[in-house]
Amino acid sequence: MSERVTVAMIDGVADVRLNRPDKRNALDREMFVSLVETADRLAKDPALRCVVLSGEGPSFCAGLDFASFQGMADSEAGDPPAIDLGATQDGRITHFAQQACFGWTELPVPVIGAIQGHALGGGIQLALSCDIRFVAPGTKMSVLEIRWGLIPDMTGTQSLVNLVGLDVAKELTFTGRMVEASEAVELGLATHLAEHPREQALELAADIAQKSPHAIRAAKRLFNDAPKLTVAEGFAAERQEIGRLIGSPNQVESVKAFFEKRPPSYRDASQP
Repeated sequence: MSERVTVAMIDGVADVRLNRPDKRNALDREMFVSLVETADRLAKDPALRCVVLSGEGPSFCAGLDFASFQGMADSEAGDPPAIDLGATQDGRITHFAQQACFGWTELPVPVIGAIQGHALGGGIQLALSCDIRFVAPGTKMSVLEIRWGLIPDMTGTQSLVNLVGLDVAKELTFTGRMVEASEAVELGLATHLAEHPREQALELAADIAQKSPHAIRAAKRLFNDAPKLTVAEGFAAERQEIGRLIGSPNQVESVKAFFEKRPPSYRDASQP
């Protein structure tokens, strides 16, 4: 069996690809495991500057593996669940399937999604775990769980509200309707419409990778924490982050490089 998720590292950018193209990168047990393990491994890499998350083949991710739904159809009421999502573990706030998405949200560096073909059910929730999303024309996105008598349960109820607002999140969840690429951008499900999403995502990632890693990581922490904080707590967090940055080696290097008209040379995030 081939690797469910592949990673190629170039100059601090991790090119991460779901690798089950014959099944439109559908989520089976092995894919869930690979997504969690890959995010965990990347989170520990101090040289990591940015991530591009995409899918091999014509689709980003078509959602839960069809065989799992067939197992539900064949089961009787009261039978054990056809899919074991696992319990919370290791002090995490997520169960295993949620962590397959949340791992990318909580990764300390920016994650850029390159979406094409289909992002359905669990696939759209995985896409929404990215910080920025490029979507190809013709892509179809859907909170499809209602078709199967389910709800979005892989962090989607949180990410949807944050990105599109409560009313749109409810409509998409209640109906399971397909959203075309251009509307996805209008609603906030996607950031950019792109003819070549992976190439454009990699270009943006390369640009971000040239910025101070300490400042980039600090900015992501602030934005990720903002919905959980009061305004006063958010302002305090800003003061703490800027206090650590001002006068630090990478901040000084940013200023020097600008005035000396040269590319900056930054320390990795593990260094002060």
